[in-house]
Amino acid sequence: MTEMLSYDFMQRALLAAVLVGITAPAVGIYLVQRRQALMGDGMGHVAMTGVGLGFIFQTSPVWMAVLVCVLGAVTMELVRSRGNQRGDIALAMLFYGGMACGKLLVSLSAEAGAGSLESYLWGSILTVAPADLAAIAVLGAVVIAVTVGLRRQLFAICQDEDFARVTGLPVRTLNLLLAVMAAVTVTVAMRVVGLLLVSALMVVPVVAAQQLTRSFAATQAASIALGVVVSLAGVTGSYHLDVPSGPAIVLLAIAVFAVFSALAAPLARRRHRGDTEQGPQVCEVRLPLQSPERTSSDATTPEGRAGLAQ
Repeated sequence: MTEMLSYDFMQRALLAAVLVGITAPAVGIYLVQRRQALMGDGMGHVAMTGVGLGFIFQTSPVWMAVLVCVLGAVTMELVRSRGNQRGDIALAMLFYGGMACGKLLVSLSAEAGAGSLESYLWGSILTVAPADLAAIAVLGAVVIAVTVGLRRQLFAICQDEDFARVTGLPVRTLNLLLAVMAAVTVTVAMRVVGLLLVSALMVVPVVAAQQLTRSFAATQAASIALGVVVSLAGVTGSYHLDVPSGPAIVLLAIAVFAVFSALAAPLARRRHRGDTEQGPQVCEVRLPLQSPERTSSDATTPEGRAGLAQ
């Protein structure tokens, strides 16, 4: 461990893993609530075009991918909100067109080869540059501030958009904001787990945490903790075993999900047994016009019924 931390590139890799481990589940929990677990995968395809443009114009692929992915996320949300039957076809065209365009642009670039594209598809955290780390830190801070600071509002629109609209929440704005945060998360995580696996890090820690938690806040906290643990463990394992970091992180997350799923059933039976031993909860219901001295038995008398009717 001391030898590993003595290298600058490993220090950057571990810091990037922590940032991505926090950011990806923080957004992914809302996608799971909305049953849009594969949304991150589609955005990863769109981000390929941004990577290709970054190589063509000799700029940072991360920031160019952010721009393209945000535009794609806004388009996806507008198509989804209309809810027409041809929406799925439009999204499929967007996803596949983004990946095809990205591959074409990368092949036309003089500076990008197969190795460069491979690092963005599957992740290459050991090659994270200081500029990449700075971009990940800035974008990750924005995502965490939004997803945690607006937790109640985002949870409301994920559970029931109609109810959220009745309560006065700006549903359209919040939906667009969530889509943009998901797009930013994809670009943040692409150097760590790769564009083809980023959706797994957004979803698997969340569904693993759901096996043992019983509230939204607990699930969010547990999924972020799991994201950090599997990211750090995956990076450490990739260093010692000389394997890609992205697949290592995702496979560890799936292993944690399998363990938590095995523990979920016994834990649920234990909770049920405890609730049964406590017996049914007795709740005293008092009508608004009922005086504290009047009990439910008073309703059986004519005087009592007359008083309750009043």
